[in-house]
Amino acid sequence: MKASLVIMAAGLGSRYGGEKQVDGIGPHGEAIMEYSVFDAVKAGFSKVVFIIKPHMLDTVKTLCGDRLSKMTAKDGSPVEVAYVFQDFSSIPSFYPVPKDRVKPFGTIHAALCAKAAVNEPFALINADDYYGYEAYETVLHALENLPSKGEAVMVGYQLRNTVSDHGTVTRGVCIQENGALVKLKETYQIKKYPDGHICDTEHPEHEVPLDPDTLVSMNFWGFTPWIFEKMEEYFLAFLNGLSAEEMKAECLLPSMVDELIAKQELRVDVLSSDAVWFGVTYREDRDIVASALANLHEGGKYPASLRE
Repeated sequence: MKASLVIMAAGLGSRYGGEKQVDGIGPHGEAIMEYSVFDAVKAGFSKVVFIIKPHMLDTVKTLCGDRLSKMTAKDGSPVEVAYVFQDFSSIPSFYPVPKDRVKPFGTIHAALCAKAAVNEPFALINADDYYGYEAYETVLHALENLPSKGEAVMVGYQLRNTVSDHGTVTRGVCIQENGALVKLKETYQIKKYPDGHICDTEHPEHEVPLDPDTLVSMNFWGFTPWIFEKMEEYFLAFLNGLSAEEMKAECLLPSMVDELIAKQELRVDVLSSDAVWFGVTYREDRDIVASALANLHEGGKYPASLRE
Protein backbone atom coordinates (compact mmCIF):
# COMPACT_ATOMS: atom_id res chain seq x y z
CA MET A 1 0.00 0.00 0.00
CA LYS A 2 1.21 3.50 -0.85
CA ALA A 3 1.15 5.92 2.07
CA SER A 4 2.41 9.48 2.53
CA LEU A 5 4.10 11.19 5.42
CA VAL A 6 2.92 14.81 5.61
CA ILE A 7 5.18 17.05 7.70
CA MET A 8 3.92 20.37 9.05
CA ALA A 9 6.99 22.60 9.06
CA ALA A 10 5.70 26.14 8.53
CA GLY A 11 5.24 27.29 12.14
CA LEU A 12 6.92 30.38 13.51
CA GLY A 13 8.52 28.80 16.59
CA SER A 14 7.90 32.00 18.54
CA ARG A 15 8.55 30.45 21.99
CA TYR A 16 11.72 28.82 20.65
CA GLY A 17 12.99 32.05 19.16
CA GLY A 18 13.36 30.82 15.59
CA GLU A 19 12.52 28.10 13.08
CA LYS A 20 13.09 25.08 15.30
CA GLN A 21 11.89 22.73 12.56
CA VAL A 22 15.14 23.26 10.64
CA ASP A 23 17.50 23.71 13.60
CA GLY A 24 20.41 21.25 13.45
CA ILE A 25 20.03 19.56 16.85
CA GLY A 26 21.42 16.11 15.97
CA PRO A 27 25.11 15.21 16.47
CA HIS A 28 25.93 16.04 12.84
CA GLY A 29 23.55 18.96 12.49
CA GLU A 30 20.46 16.88 11.75
CA ALA A 31 17.06 18.55 12.18
CA ILE A 32 14.42 16.56 14.05
CA MET A 33 12.38 16.06 10.89
CA GLU A 34 15.32 14.24 9.30
CA TYR A 35 14.75 11.51 11.88
CA SER A 36 11.05 11.45 11.02
CA VAL A 37 11.85 10.97 7.35
CA PHE A 38 14.44 8.28 8.10
CA ASP A 39 12.06 6.35 10.35
CA ALA A 40 9.03 6.70 8.07
CA VAL A 41 10.83 5.44 4.96
CA LYS A 42 12.32 2.57 6.96
CA ALA A 43 8.82 1.67 8.16
CA GLY A 44 7.42 1.63 4.62
CA PHE A 45 6.14 5.10 3.72
CA SER A 46 6.91 5.85 0.09
CA LYS A 47 6.08 9.54 -0.21
CA VAL A 48 6.92 12.61 1.86
CA VAL A 49 5.13 15.96 1.63
CA PHE A 50 6.72 18.98 3.31
CA ILE A 51 4.42 21.86 4.31
CA ILE A 52 6.72 24.86 4.54
CA LYS A 53 6.95 28.61 4.19
CA PRO A 54 8.15 29.66 0.71
CA HIS A 55 11.52 30.97 1.92
CA MET A 56 12.28 27.58 3.51
CA LEU A 57 12.31 25.61 0.25
CA ASP A 58 16.06 25.60 -0.40
CA THR A 59 16.84 24.86 3.25
CA VAL A 60 14.46 21.88 3.43
CA LYS A 61 15.73 20.51 0.14
CA THR A 62 19.29 20.73 1.41
CA LEU A 63 18.44 19.22 4.81
CA CYS A 64 16.65 16.15 3.54
CA GLY A 65 14.51 16.63 0.45
CA ASP A 66 17.22 16.20 -2.19
CA ARG A 67 18.69 13.18 -0.42
CA LEU A 68 15.25 11.70 0.13
CA SER A 69 14.38 11.94 -3.57
CA LYS A 70 17.28 9.59 -4.33
CA MET A 71 16.16 6.95 -1.85
CA THR A 72 14.23 3.76 -2.48
CA ALA A 73 11.11 2.90 -0.50
CA LYS A 74 10.63 -0.41 1.25
CA ASP A 75 8.56 -1.69 -1.69
CA GLY A 76 11.40 -0.95 -4.12
CA SER A 77 9.85 2.17 -5.65
CA PRO A 78 11.55 5.59 -5.67
CA VAL A 79 10.51 7.76 -2.72
CA GLU A 80 8.31 10.62 -3.92
CA VAL A 81 8.89 14.09 -2.51
CA ALA A 82 6.57 17.09 -2.70
CA TYR A 83 6.68 20.61 -1.30
CA VAL A 84 3.65 22.77 -0.58
CA PHE A 85 3.53 26.27 0.86
CA GLN A 86 1.52 27.49 3.82
CA ASP A 87 1.04 31.21 3.40
CA PHE A 88 -1.80 33.67 3.23
CA SER A 89 -2.27 33.25 -0.53
CA SER A 90 -4.38 30.15 0.16
CA ILE A 91 -6.80 31.94 2.50
CA PRO A 92 -10.26 32.27 0.84
CA SER A 93 -10.82 35.71 -0.63
CA PHE A 94 -13.90 36.43 1.51
CA TYR A 95 -11.65 36.80 4.58
CA PRO A 96 -9.34 39.85 4.48
CA VAL A 97 -6.15 38.87 6.29
CA PRO A 98 -5.13 41.74 8.62
CA LYS A 99 -2.11 43.51 7.13
CA ASP A 100 -0.12 43.17 10.37
CA ARG A 101 -0.86 39.49 10.96
CA VAL A 102 2.26 37.28 10.86
CA LYS A 103 1.12 34.11 12.64
CA PRO A 104 -0.06 31.24 10.39
CA PHE A 105 -3.66 30.07 10.70
CA GLY A 106 -2.88 26.77 12.41
CA THR A 107 -2.70 23.06 11.73
CA ILE A 108 -5.98 22.77 9.81
CA HIS A 109 -4.80 25.42 7.37
CA ALA A 110 -1.41 23.70 7.13
CA ALA A 111 -2.93 20.31 6.33
CA LEU A 112 -5.27 21.82 3.73
CA CYS A 113 -2.28 23.28 1.90
CA ALA A 114 -1.20 19.67 1.21
CA LYS A 115 -4.57 18.54 -0.18
CA ALA A 116 -3.57 18.65 -3.85
CA ALA A 117 -0.41 16.63 -3.15
CA VAL A 118 -2.03 13.81 -1.16
CA ASN A 119 -4.25 11.19 -2.78
CA GLU A 120 -3.50 8.23 -0.55
CA PRO A 121 -3.72 7.35 3.18
CA PHE A 122 -1.31 9.55 5.10
CA ALA A 123 0.29 10.25 8.43
CA LEU A 124 0.37 13.86 9.56
CA ILE A 125 3.06 15.07 11.98
CA ASN A 126 4.83 18.12 13.39
CA ALA A 127 8.31 18.78 12.04
CA ASP A 128 9.76 19.59 15.46
CA ASP A 129 8.64 16.45 17.32
CA TYR A 130 10.56 13.19 17.51
CA TYR A 131 8.06 10.31 17.48
CA GLY A 132 10.21 7.17 17.15
CA TYR A 133 10.43 4.44 14.51
CA GLU A 134 7.94 2.14 16.23
CA ALA A 135 5.23 4.80 16.00
CA TYR A 136 5.59 5.04 12.20
CA GLU A 137 5.46 1.27 11.89
CA THR A 138 2.30 1.16 14.03
CA VAL A 139 0.56 3.95 12.10
CA LEU A 140 1.42 2.48 8.71
CA HIS A 141 -0.08 -0.87 9.71
CA ALA A 142 -3.24 0.92 10.86
CA LEU A 143 -3.47 2.90 7.60
CA GLU A 144 -3.44 -0.37 5.65
CA ASN A 145 -6.71 -1.32 7.36
CA LEU A 146 -8.36 2.09 7.61
CA PRO A 147 -11.75 2.52 5.85
CA SER A 148 -11.82 5.29 3.26
CA LYS A 149 -14.27 7.42 5.28
CA GLY A 150 -15.23 8.11 8.84
CA GLU A 151 -12.22 6.70 10.68
CA ALA A 152 -8.74 7.84 11.69
CA VAL A 153 -5.97 6.88 14.08
CA MET A 154 -3.79 8.74 16.55
CA VAL A 155 -0.63 7.88 18.46
CA GLY A 156 -0.94 8.95 22.09
CA TYR A 157 1.93 9.78 24.44
CA GLN A 158 2.01 10.09 28.22
CA LEU A 159 1.71 13.68 29.40
CA ARG A 160 4.68 13.30 31.78
CA ASN A 161 6.97 12.79 28.77
CA THR A 162 5.73 15.78 26.79
CA VAL A 163 5.99 18.72 29.21
CA SER A 164 8.84 21.20 29.47
CA ASP A 165 10.81 22.29 32.53
CA HIS A 166 11.10 25.75 31.01
CA GLY A 167 7.52 26.95 30.54
CA THR A 168 3.96 26.01 29.72
CA VAL A 169 2.98 23.84 26.74
CA THR A 170 -0.18 23.20 24.74
CA ARG A 171 -1.37 19.61 24.48
CA GLY A 172 -4.49 17.81 23.31
CA VAL A 173 -5.60 15.96 26.45
CA CYS A 174 -7.30 12.67 25.55
CA ILE A 175 -10.13 10.66 27.05
CA GLN A 176 -10.57 7.21 25.54
CA GLU A 177 -12.87 4.24 25.94
CA ASN A 178 -12.10 0.77 24.64
CA GLY A 179 -9.25 2.10 22.54
CA ALA A 180 -11.28 4.85 20.87
CA LEU A 181 -10.94 8.58 21.46
CA VAL A 182 -14.10 10.05 22.98
CA LYS A 183 -12.87 13.52 23.94
CA LEU A 184 -9.88 15.65 22.96
CA LYS A 185 -9.42 18.93 24.82
CA GLU A 186 -6.86 21.36 23.49
CA THR A 187 -5.26 22.60 26.73
CA TYR A 188 -3.11 25.70 26.39
CA GLN A 189 -1.26 26.35 29.67
CA ILE A 190 0.02 23.02 30.96
CA LYS A 191 2.75 23.57 33.51
CA LYS A 192 5.16 21.17 35.19
CA TYR A 193 6.19 22.20 38.68
CA PRO A 194 9.62 21.50 40.26
CA ASP A 195 8.17 18.70 42.40
CA GLY A 196 6.90 16.98 39.25
CA HIS A 197 3.17 17.62 39.51
CA ILE A 198 1.44 18.93 36.40
CA CYS A 199 -1.49 21.34 36.14
CA ASP A 200 -3.67 23.10 33.61
CA THR A 201 -2.96 26.73 34.57
CA GLU A 202 -5.06 28.51 31.97
CA HIS A 203 -7.08 30.00 34.84
CA PRO A 204 -4.41 30.58 37.55
CA GLU A 205 -6.96 31.02 40.32
CA HIS A 206 -8.40 27.57 39.57
CA GLU A 207 -5.51 25.36 38.51
CA VAL A 208 -6.57 21.85 37.47
CA PRO A 209 -4.21 18.97 38.37
CA LEU A 210 -3.51 16.57 35.51
CA ASP A 211 -2.54 12.91 35.82
CA PRO A 212 1.03 12.55 34.46
CA ASP A 213 -0.02 9.27 32.83
CA THR A 214 -2.81 10.96 30.87
CA LEU A 215 -2.52 10.39 27.14
CA VAL A 216 -2.08 13.48 25.01
CA SER A 217 -2.04 14.13 21.29
CA MET A 218 1.26 15.28 19.81
CA ASN A 219 -0.27 15.73 16.36
CA PHE A 220 0.64 12.28 15.05
CA TRP A 221 -2.42 11.31 13.04
CA GLY A 222 -3.36 8.76 10.42
CA PHE A 223 -6.03 9.82 7.91
CA THR A 224 -7.47 9.04 4.51
CA PRO A 225 -7.99 11.89 1.99
CA TRP A 226 -11.66 12.03 3.00
CA ILE A 227 -10.62 14.12 5.99
CA PHE A 228 -9.81 17.09 3.74
CA GLU A 229 -13.54 17.60 3.13
CA LYS A 230 -14.12 17.97 6.86
CA MET A 231 -11.09 20.22 7.22
CA GLU A 232 -12.39 22.56 4.55
CA GLU A 233 -15.80 22.81 6.22
CA TYR A 234 -14.24 23.45 9.61
CA PHE A 235 -11.74 26.02 8.33
CA LEU A 236 -14.40 28.01 6.46
CA ALA A 237 -16.54 28.11 9.62
CA PHE A 238 -13.48 29.24 11.59
CA LEU A 239 -12.75 32.11 9.20
CA ASN A 240 -16.38 33.17 9.16
CA GLY A 241 -16.21 33.55 12.93
CA LEU A 242 -13.06 35.71 12.97
CA SER A 243 -12.98 39.46 13.28
CA ALA A 244 -11.07 41.48 10.70
CA GLU A 245 -8.57 42.49 13.41
CA GLU A 246 -7.69 38.99 14.68
CA MET A 247 -3.93 38.54 14.80
CA LYS A 248 -3.30 35.24 16.55
CA ALA A 249 -6.29 32.87 16.43
CA GLU A 250 -5.45 29.46 14.97
CA CYS A 251 -7.64 26.71 13.52
CA LEU A 252 -6.40 23.61 15.32
CA LEU A 253 -6.69 19.98 14.29
CA PRO A 254 -7.43 18.58 17.78
CA SER A 255 -10.42 20.91 18.12
CA MET A 256 -11.84 19.73 14.79
CA VAL A 257 -11.30 16.09 15.70
CA ASP A 258 -13.08 16.60 19.01
CA GLU A 259 -16.05 18.21 17.26
CA LEU A 260 -16.32 15.43 14.67
CA ILE A 261 -16.21 12.79 17.40
CA ALA A 262 -18.97 14.59 19.32
CA LYS A 263 -21.09 14.70 16.14
CA GLN A 264 -20.37 10.98 15.56
CA GLU A 265 -18.85 11.75 12.17
CA LEU A 266 -15.42 10.38 13.03
CA ARG A 267 -14.02 7.47 15.00
CA VAL A 268 -10.39 7.75 16.11
CA ASP A 269 -8.54 4.70 17.37
CA VAL A 270 -5.78 5.50 19.86
CA LEU A 271 -2.72 3.45 18.98
CA SER A 272 -0.31 2.14 21.55
CA SER A 273 3.39 2.15 20.79
CA ASP A 274 6.67 1.62 22.58
CA ALA A 275 8.07 4.69 20.82
CA VAL A 276 9.53 7.53 22.85
CA TRP A 277 8.54 11.14 22.12
CA PHE A 278 10.62 14.24 22.68
CA GLY A 279 10.66 17.69 21.19
CA VAL A 280 11.56 21.33 21.62
CA THR A 281 9.19 24.05 22.74
CA TYR A 282 11.67 26.46 24.31
CA ARG A 283 15.30 27.17 23.42
CA GLU A 284 16.22 25.71 26.82
CA ASP A 285 14.84 22.32 25.72
CA ARG A 286 17.45 22.08 22.97
CA ASP A 287 20.30 20.59 25.00
CA ILE A 288 18.06 17.83 26.37
CA VAL A 289 16.91 16.85 22.89
CA ALA A 290 20.45 17.04 21.50
CA SER A 291 21.61 14.65 24.23
CA ALA A 292 18.72 12.25 23.59
CA LEU A 293 19.48 12.16 19.86
CA ALA A 294 23.19 11.60 20.49
CA ASN A 295 22.34 8.68 22.76
CA LEU A 296 20.18 7.11 20.04
CA HIS A 297 23.09 7.29 17.60
CA GLU A 298 25.52 5.89 20.13
CA GLY A 299 23.12 3.07 20.96
CA GLY A 300 22.92 1.99 17.32
CA LYS A 301 19.37 3.20 16.70
CA TYR A 302 20.71 5.37 13.88
CA PRO A 303 23.90 5.38 11.80
CA ALA A 304 26.71 7.70 12.86
CA SER A 305 25.17 10.37 10.62
CA LEU A 306 21.79 10.40 8.88
CA ARG A 307 23.52 12.07 5.95
CA GLU A 308 25.94 9.26 5.10
